[in-house]
Parts: sequence; C-alpha cells; structure tokens
Amino acid sequence: MWYALAYQSTGVIYGDIGTSPLYVYSSTFTSEPSHEDLVGALSLIIYSVTIMVTIKYVLIILSADNEGEGGSFAMYNLLTRYSHITNHDPRRKSQFTFERYGDAEMKSTNRAVRSFIEREWIMKILLKVLAVLGVSMILADSILTPAQSVLGAIQGLRVVNEDISTSTIIGASCAILILLFLLQPLGIHRLASTFAPIVIIWLTFNMSFGIYNLTHYDHSVLKAFSPYFAGNYLMRNKTDGWMFLGGILLSFTGVEAMFADMGAFSQRAIQISWLGFAYPCLLLAYIGQAAYISVHPAAYSNPFFNSVPPGMFYPALIASILAAVVASQALITSTFQLLSQLMNTSYFPHISVRYTSDRFHGQVYIPTANWIMMCGTVLVTAVFNNTTSLGHAYRFCVIVVTFIDTWMVSLVALIVWQLHSLLVFIVWLPIVTHDGLYLSTAVTKIPRGAWFTLMLAIIMASFFIVWRYGKERQWTAEGKTCQISRTCSRKTWIRSLSSRMSGAELRLGMGIFFDKTGDRVPAVYEEFLRKFEAQPEVCVFMHLRALHVPYVSPDEEDQYTVTRTQFKNTYRVIIRYGYKDQVIHPHLGSHVYSALRRAIIPTAPAPPLSEGASIVVQQFTLSSPTAETPAAADHDYHAGIFNGIDIPTARRLTMLDDSFEKQVIYIVGKEQLHVLPKRNNICKRLLLGLFVWVRENTREKIARMQIPIGKLVEVGFVREI
Repeated sequence: MWYALAYQSTGVIYGDIGTSPLYVYSSTFTSEPSHEDLVGALSLIIYSVTIMVTIKYVLIILSADNEGEGGSFAMYNLLTRYSHITNHDPRRKSQFTFERYGDAEMKSTNRAVRSFIEREWIMKILLKVLAVLGVSMILADSILTPAQSVLGAIQGLRVVNEDISTSTIIGASCAILILLFLLQPLGIHRLASTFAPIVIIWLTFNMSFGIYNLTHYDHSVLKAFSPYFAGNYLMRNKTDGWMFLGGILLSFTGVEAMFADMGAFSQRAIQISWLGFAYPCLLLAYIGQAAYISVHPAAYSNPFFNSVPPGMFYPALIASILAAVVASQALITSTFQLLSQLMNTSYFPHISVRYTSDRFHGQVYIPTANWIMMCGTVLVTAVFNNTTSLGHAYRFCVIVVTFIDTWMVSLVALIVWQLHSLLVFIVWLPIVTHDGLYLSTAVTKIPRGAWFTLMLAIIMASFFIVWRYGKERQWTAEGKTCQISRTCSRKTWIRSLSSRMSGAELRLGMGIFFDKTGDRVPAVYEEFLRKFEAQPEVCVFMHLRALHVPYVSPDEEDQYTVTRTQFKNTYRVIIRYGYKDQVIHPHLGSHVYSALRRAIIPTAPAPPLSEGASIVVQQFTLSSPTAETPAAADHDYHAGIFNGIDIPTARRLTMLDDSFEKQVIYIVGKEQLHVLPKRNNICKRLLLGLFVWVRENTREKIARMQIPIGKLVEVGFVREI
C-alpha cells in the first residue's frame, strides 16, 4: 500500500517542486555568473532543498500530523488536543480526543510554555491567526500556482517559435486550465495515477541530463556540497546576494503543498517518494546545470533547455510542458484537504464534499471550491498575462507558510512530543534563521506583485475567523440553560411536560428527532414539546457519527448503539457510518426500528420491508418479571444486550410495533439566530450579521434529505447571540 501511495504522490506533490529546475538559475542571476558565484548559488540550492524539504518537512514536520491530516492548521488542531487554547464544537466532543498531559508528566520548561499560551489570551489569538493565515496563504497560492505553471509552460513554446503572440499564449493557457479543473471530479487517485508517469519521466530526464552534464563538462562544481561556498557567496555579494535569494527560494516552492497533501497520501508514502526518488533527481538536475553553465556562462538564461544533451530537445520540451501543466495539481489537491479541515473545525460553512476513494479517507473533491478556483485562476492568468509579477506573489506565499510551520512545529515538539527544550532550540535556531533570511527578501517583493497574495490571504483569513467567532457565539447561545420560569430548570420542565403527556391518548406514531450532539436532550425535542404539548408514542433521539472508513456494513454490531433515556418510551440511537455511506434514505425509519427491536429483544423478528406495514407481534413468555431499581432505568442496551426491565418486555415491544405501524415522522430543527443590538457594539453586530447571513445561505436544505418529504416536520426556534 505504501508504494502504491508513493507512486500516486509523485504524480501530485512533486509536479510543483519538480519543475523548479526550469527557472531557478535564470531567476537568481541577472548576468553571466562567475564560477565562484555559480558554485555559491549551487551550494545555497543544495542546502536550501536539504534543510527546508528533507530535514524540516520530510523528517520533522510530516510527523506533526493531526490524525493523518497535514498543514499548519492541522498542527494547530493537534495543539488544541494537548492544551486549553480554544473552544470545541459541542457536536463533535464525542469524536474529539483530548490528550492533555498532567503537570507532573511534563518537564518544567515544557509545562511553562504550555501554561503561558493557555493563560495569555493574546497568545491564543496569535496562534489562531497564524494557523488560519497559513491556510489562507496556501489557498491563495492555489489560484496563483496553476496560472504560474501553465502560463510558464506555454510561454516555453517561444523556444521553438518566437513569433507566438501573447494573446495566443493566454488563450491556450486558459483552455488548459479549464480542462485541468474539469478533470478534478475524476478523483485524486485517478488523476495521481495518470499524472505520475509524466512527473516520473520528467524527473528522470532531469537526473539523466544532470549526470550527462556533470561527466561531460565541469565536475568541480561538486565542491558546492561544502557549506563554505554558500556562506562565501552571501558575504561577497552582500546586499545583491541577499536579494538573489529570491531566485534560490524557487528551488523549494511546492514544499508547503507536500505537508498539506499528506492527508491524501500519508507520511510514509511521501517520505518514500521524496527520499527514494524526487530528492536525488532534483539535486542531480541542479548540479548538472551548474556544470554546464560553468563552461557556457550564457546558458544561465534558460538553464534547462540550454543544457539538454544532443537529440533530446523535443522530448525534453514535451515533458517540461506536461510536467508544468500537472504541477498545478499539488495546490488544487491541498485546497480540498485544507477546506475539509476548516469545515470539520467550524472555520468555514459546510458545503458539499465528495469522497473519491474507497480506501483513503483524505482523498476528497469539493465541487464549489473547484469551480471558484477555476474562475479565479483564469482571471488571474488573463490579468497578469506574464509570470514575472506572478512569481513575486508565488514566492511570498511559500516562505510565509514555511515560516509559520516552523513556529507551529516547535510548539508541537514541546507540548505534544515532550522533547527537551534544549534539543528543540538547537534544531529550531538554524531552521528559523534560514526561514527568516528568505522571508526578509520575499517581503521586498510585496510592492511588485506579492501584495496580491497578501491581500487575498487576509480577506480569506478574516472570513474564516469571523465564521469561527460566529460559531462560538452560537454555541454559547445553545449552551445556555433555557428558563421556562424563574424557578423551573430546562431539564425539570422537559421531564415534567413529558410525564404529564405520557398518559395522554396520542396517535403520532414513532418520531425520530435529529440530534446534533448525541449526549443531550435535543433542542428540537424541547421545542416540539413546547409548541405542540404533545409527543409521539415512541421518541428516538437519532445522532449520526461519521467514521474514517468508507463503509460501515449494516451487519456490523457497532453500527447502531441504542440507549434508553430517562423519558418514557424514548430512546437514543447513535448511527455510525462511513464517509461514502448514504445514511439519510427513504428506509431510514425501518432501519432505526429494527435496531430498537434488537436492543429490546435480541431474538425479535425482522422488521417489515416498509414503514407503516402491518406487523405480526411475536408472543413472548416472561418468567417472574421483577421491578427494576431506579438506577437501572438508564441502562445501556448495546448490540442487542438487554439486562433488566422496568416494564414488561412484551408491552414495550408492542408499543414500538404499534407506533411504527401507524407512521414514522422525522423531526428536524431549524435554528434561527438573532443578533441582539443591546448586547453587541456596532463592530460585533456587523461581524455577527455577516456570519448569520452566510449561515442562512449555506446551510443544508430539507429538500436534500432523501426521505419522504411528507414525513418531515421542521420545527423553527430562535437563539439570541
């Protein structure tokens, strides 16, 4: 499995970083370089790729995943599991694993760091902003990278024909981009398997050309493996050498997507494909180009094509165009991964997500995001129409994300991995210095094109934070105890009203209440009692719990968990389902009914084929039933296990059968949020107003539920925030 994923990851992850040999030297030098400068630049490339990609990401940061998910936001979510730095969605608490170490289990310095970020609200906000900004930078990059790579590939055709017009290049680039996004619904695994041969051929060409040039021209460039030449290059060239780092930076563009795409391929697969193939291919490519330029200094302007061995120009041209086109896939895939993380942690509204693989949970496709990216990328291609300004924005995005990841992984090392603070500092200092050096030169590109990335990222980050702020206020409103009177609590009122109605002659059948949390009395049940002062004969609090598996077989015992509640004839049913299962379907009521019967009596007869069908009740012989103690009223019936009863089993089963035969109704809540002017200043009202507006226009519609619309009851209620 690892090698199959490693093969697929090659087709997605390394399309971006793998095409860097096309332009690194030409972006670094502005005139023919001296041999000393050439070796110095090569040394910087070797150590930048080694430090940034191999050591920092492949060997360290890839281990800082959150349950297999990658990216700076995943590291932030990992920190929230080990420290009190954020609020958690009450609906997902049952799926959230909080693993905070006790004070006695931590070293004093590590404990002090954790206490500091837990105590200082400014640190909590800063971490949240950094995590969201890192995501936003990659999302902004996902619009720029396809435009940059495809436009650069088509511009490369001018090597063959210099008369190709700009309008032709833009038109062809836009057409290829549209085709690329139209292919996304096929799924990551299909695209990765298709693109992998292209990237493998491309990297193999680079490795082969590098070996050829190294043996035929100047093998002395191998001394660039000494870090002395990297330092000497910067010391001799001073400001100019520092500015030229912007070109060297291009040698590791795409590394941010490597971590963000980990959820689709896994840590082990990426390590195998990088260390075993991509890394040596790229090093040999840069070394071979340097060997050729050493003898032909003018070749720096187009290092790849000028250094192609005789007879290989056209195969190399075709391979380079194809590789540049598929280079966009790395950022497109990471966009789907990161948006999925944002939705799962309530930083973005829930939109349609399609799981494209039966084997790997992280391989997803988000239609809305795909079409927005397509429009944005085509627009950027048409407006910028050249790769120079796009390149400035592109570099800035990459280094900001890697800089954020350095700080995040340092906190993970201290708080999660429990490493000694001195060891963390020894590793952190050279890496953060390396990042800071590149970041300082990338900042100078803001007026020359990087402003676009920064503006786009700030807009998206602001929206994510506003949405999260609104969700937290919503959770606060939902968590407040609803006072029916000054002396009557919510639980007491529900219990009182429910028992008051228990003796009434009601003919509502079975009512299935959709339950968001799975461990409380659903708000929709409370509102139903309040408005109608009636309830179904049998009530079911149904909670859906997603698992990271494609399917959960209906035959599996743990698919349904049935628990009797404190209310008469009321059950809680938790349904576990896979990410490719269709849970809400026309026969949902029959499945719930069947689970209830198995919980009451393991040998109960099979359910009818459809809701409302006639039922032949099986007769049971009970031997001397005794009254159950009050504590047993909350007994948990799981996987058909039944111990002790408080009413005769046959009567309970008869009640269930009768209610199901009458009808099954599905009761869902429609929560409306109302922003209180008196409790919020103008700024808060604007932010919450935006949140409410987006929420109302993105929430799932009742019509999308695949159950009979005539059986749906929607109960509306208002929460004040």
